[in-house]
Amino acid sequence: MPSAVAKTAGSAGTPPAPPAAPRKGVTGTRPWVAALFLLPALVLLGALVVYPIGYSVWRSLFDASGSGFVGLDNYAEIFTDDATLVAVRNTAIWVAVAPALVTALGLIFAVLTERVRWGTAFKLVVFMPMAISMLAAGIIFRLVYEQDPDQGVANAVVTSVHDLFTDASVYPKARPNAQAGDLRPSGGGSFTTEGTVRAGIPALLPLVGIAPNRLPGDPEDAKAPTGNGVTGTVWLDFRLGGGGEKGAVDRGEKALEGVTVEAVKDGKVVATATSGADGTFRLPESADGSRLRLPGSNFAAPYNGIDWLGPTLVTPAVIGSYVWMWAGFAMVLIAAGLAGVDRNLLEAARVDGANEWQVFRRITVPLLAPVLVVVLVTLMINVMKIFDLVYIIAPQPTQDEANVLALQLYLASYGGGGDFGLGSAIGVVLLLLVLPVMWVNIRRLRKERQR
Repeated sequence: MPSAVAKTAGSAGTPPAPPAAPRKGVTGTRPWVAALFLLPALVLLGALVVYPIGYSVWRSLFDASGSGFVGLDNYAEIFTDDATLVAVRNTAIWVAVAPALVTALGLIFAVLTERVRWGTAFKLVVFMPMAISMLAAGIIFRLVYEQDPDQGVANAVVTSVHDLFTDASVYPKARPNAQAGDLRPSGGGSFTTEGTVRAGIPALLPLVGIAPNRLPGDPEDAKAPTGNGVTGTVWLDFRLGGGGEKGAVDRGEKALEGVTVEAVKDGKVVATATSGADGTFRLPESADGSRLRLPGSNFAAPYNGIDWLGPTLVTPAVIGSYVWMWAGFAMVLIAAGLAGVDRNLLEAARVDGANEWQVFRRITVPLLAPVLVVVLVTLMINVMKIFDLVYIIAPQPTQDEANVLALQLYLASYGGGGDFGLGSAIGVVLLLLVLPVMWVNIRRLRKERQR
């Protein structure tokens, strides 16, 4: 009874409660206002991301013309077609090699540039390729990898180093005159006389196969050998306009300077000489009765370097161009993470007796692990869609060996195949390959927020 009276009194004397305020979200904004502001972004997201993904999945279930439903046949073709299997293999190589290599180089550059005064300038030079488009980088490296050493920088360096340790051939296209002389092939590109040489009887070694106006330098006219001893002449038994006697040193015929001549007895080289500017050479008396041999080194084709864009090296060559472009990206991100590392930890490790390698391996790398994962995951996603470099750098004869999934998608859809069903299926497979990497990245970001 008293409670009822109190309730009645309270209801009569207490003013009514104010109406509840409109509910707001965690950001302090009404839900409909937030939805209004998010609507343009959601529309763009749906038009540029959700719809293309959905359409690609739907289109991948139809044939090339889009009129016949084929189910999962396009996906089965991906793993049975030889060209697509090569693309899958090369994409796996890209994912396994390129991100790790770029991250490792970026880490090395970031650590080393901290210890030099010109570190900022070095970072600028390494990062500069990021300002170049993939198209421009592909054109640059297509020229770098040219087979001709006079055009390709890579082979110009390789041939220069090779020629430092190996003598270049003098006359790569020269050969004996079959109508004169007794020089015959003796294996390994060399030529040997059938008869023996005698002191006082000049040995004539005529060669042909080179145009007189294509001889290196400014060759002199050939001369017949004079004097006693074992002598001879190596010359070009041909002159412009013709004429002259085969096997004889005629006026106007050019000497072949620098040709190595070996005297061989019982299969052993007993003496060696080199023809002079007039083509003549002189051997010691020990060469009497020996056969003369012109080694194959006189006629070997010049070394033209490495076939960078051949079937074997085309994929590593293209990966090299990618590393050149993206090493600066990795270096800048890792350097930013390195700037936040507590230097006291590094100094404490040094005081405890750790050397620089131990500090780097046990302290620096573990502290930079979150940044390294970010760089590695970003590059893994990036290389899965690599297209420009492979399409531009790899020449047509070896493009199949350098093929990747993104390029195969283009070739199947627009590169003459016209099979949009297969192209859509490859696109869906690429999406499925990227999703696990994105999931790992999202989990890592959530863990960092919880810290």
